Amino acid sequence: MAAVLEPTHPAAVPQGGGFLFQEAGRTRITTPETFTEEQRMLFRTALQFCREQVLPQADAIEAKTPGLLRSLLTKAGELGLLMVDIPERFGGLAGDKTTSLLLAEANSLMGSWSVTFAAHVGIGTLPIAWFGTEAQKEKWLPKLATGEMVAAYALTEQGSGSDALGAKTRAVKSPDGKSWVLNGSKLYITNAAFADVFVVFAKVDGEHFTGFVVEKGTPGFTVGPEEHKMGIRGSSTCPLYLEDARIPVENLLGEIGKGHKIAFNILNLGRLKLGAGVLGGMKLQFASALKFAEERKQFKTPVAKFPLTREKLARMAGSIFAIESMTYRTTGLIDALLASRKAGGDDEAHTIAAFEEFAIEASIMKVMGSEALGLLVDDAVQIHGGAGFIQEYPVERAYRDARINRIFEGTNEINRMLVTGMLLKRAVKGTLPLFAQAEAVERALAEKQLPAASGGDALAGAARDAEALKMAALYATKVAAERFGNDIEKHQEVMAAISDVVMDAYAVDSMVTRTRQAASSSGLDPVMAAMTQAYAADAIARSGERARRALCASSEGSALETHLQRIAPLFVFRPFDPAALRETVVHAAEETGGYPLAIS
Repeated sequence: MAAVLEPTHPAAVPQGGGFLFQEAGRTRITTPETFTEEQRMLFRTALQFCREQVLPQADAIEAKTPGLLRSLLTKAGELGLLMVDIPERFGGLAGDKTTSLLLAEANSLMGSWSVTFAAHVGIGTLPIAWFGTEAQKEKWLPKLATGEMVAAYALTEQGSGSDALGAKTRAVKSPDGKSWVLNGSKLYITNAAFADVFVVFAKVDGEHFTGFVVEKGTPGFTVGPEEHKMGIRGSSTCPLYLEDARIPVENLLGEIGKGHKIAFNILNLGRLKLGAGVLGGMKLQFASALKFAEERKQFKTPVAKFPLTREKLARMAGSIFAIESMTYRTTGLIDALLASRKAGGDDEAHTIAAFEEFAIEASIMKVMGSEALGLLVDDAVQIHGGAGFIQEYPVERAYRDARINRIFEGTNEINRMLVTGMLLKRAVKGTLPLFAQAEAVERALAEKQLPAASGGDALAGAARDAEALKMAALYATKVAAERFGNDIEKHQEVMAAISDVVMDAYAVDSMVTRTRQAASSSGLDPVMAAMTQAYAADAIARSGERARRALCASSEGSALETHLQRIAPLFVFRPFDPAALRETVVHAAEETGGYPLAIS
C-alpha cells in the first residue's frame, strides 16, 4: 500500500483492525499449517466423535428423539470436548482460543448438533466463566464442563432482537432482600427444553439491563413448547416465561446495569465461533457434492467433468480456504494478545479484553462465514440436481440448516454496520490511525501512486489486490465520514458497502499471507495459490462496485467524479486464466476426495 503508516500498538502486540494498515504478509499469522500436535489431536478426537456419534443419528436428531441431544452432550463431556474454555480450577482445560475454535469446526458437521454444542460451551457457559463470582463458578462450571449440566442463553424477546437493550423483562428485589423477582418472556432459546442453567437478561426496576442465572425448576419459570423451524429442526428452540420467578439474590450475574458488557462480549465470542462453526459443514458438503458429481452421469458423462460444475467446485473450495485462513488468523491474534499479558487473577478480564479487541474481525467472520456457507450449500444442491431437493440426501437438510446463520449472533445487517462503525469509533478514540492513513491514501491516489504487484511470485497480483482493497476502503470511509459526520450511522447503505470492501480486504490479505507463509523450498503451494488468485479476482470485481456505490451515496457532482476517477485504477481488470486456476483446485480435490487441505 502506498504510504503505509505503522499501527499505534507495538509491533509485538496484535491490534484489532490493524490489517488495514499493514502490508499483506508483513507479520506471521496462525494457520492450520502452524497448529500444534496437541491441537490436531483434540480436533481429530472431536471430528471422530461427530462422525461416529452424531452423523449416524442425524435423522433421529432431526426427529427430536427425546434425550438424544442431552446424551450426546454427556458423551462429548466425557471426551473433554466441553471444557476447553473453562479454567482449570473449575474442572476445565483452560485451553487456547485456537483449540476452542477447532472444536467448534469439528462439531459443525450437522447444524442441529452444532448449535446445541455451541450454545452450551459458548454463550451458555462463558457468561458464568467470565463474569460470575467465585461462588457461582464453583457451583456451576465443574458440572457444565462435564456435561452433567447443560447451559442456555436467554437474550432475545418479541421486540428485542438486534436491539438487545430494548428488553422488557423486569427484575425487582423482593421485600426481604433475599430474592430477585423476574417477570417477562424470552424467545428462540437454544437448548431450552433440556437445559439446567439459563443466563437470562432483565432490567432491574425496569431500567438497568442486568444478567441473572436462572435454574431449571425455579418457581414461576416455565419453558414453552418447541418451535417448528425451517432448519436446525433437531435442536431445541423454545420460549421462556417468567411469572414472579424468584431466584436467590446471589444469582445476579456481574453488576447491576452492566448486562450489556456480558451480552456484547459474549456476542463477540459467538460471532467468531460461528466463523469456525461453518467450516465443518462446508467441508462435509463440499466432499459430498464432489462425490455425487463423480457418480452422477448426464449424457453418459460424470457431472464432475462438466466445466460449469467444476467452476462451482473450485469456488466452493476457495471459499473454504478464505474462511479458514481468516478464522484461524483471528483466533491466533487473540492467543498472541493473551500471551503478551501476564496471567494472574484477572485471566477472565484479559480474555474479555482480547475478544473485544478483535470485535471487528469477529463481525467479519460472522458475516463472511454465514454467507459463504449459504452460497456453498446452494451450489451443492445445484450439483445434486433434483436429488438435492429430496430429504433422502443430507444436502437438503444442510441447505435448510444454513439459513439461520445469517440471523444468529446479530443479523448480518447489524454486523456490517458494526465493522465500519467500530473502525470509525476507534479512529475517533485514536486507537487506530484510520484518519491519518486515509489522508495518506487520498494524497497517493491524487498523485496516481498505486500499489504495485509485489513478491515476484504467482501471488504478486493478488498481493497488489489486497492493498488496493485496503486503500479503497480507507478512501471511501474518509469521504463518507466527512460528508455525514456523526450521522453516518443513519446511512446504512454506505456503511454496509464500506464494510464489504473491508471484509474482502481481510480475506485476500489473509489468503496471500497464508499461502506465502506456507511456501516450501520448491515455491508456493499451487493449490493455495490458485484459490487465492481466483478469490482475489472475484473480490476486486465485487468490491469495486461496492466502493463506487459508497462514494455515489456520499458525494455528488464534480466531487463525485473526482472520487470515482481516483479509485478507478485500483480496480482495473487484471487478466487471468479462470479455467487453469479451476483445474488446479478441482484436480487436487479429486485426488483427496474433498477439500484438499485437511487439518488432521
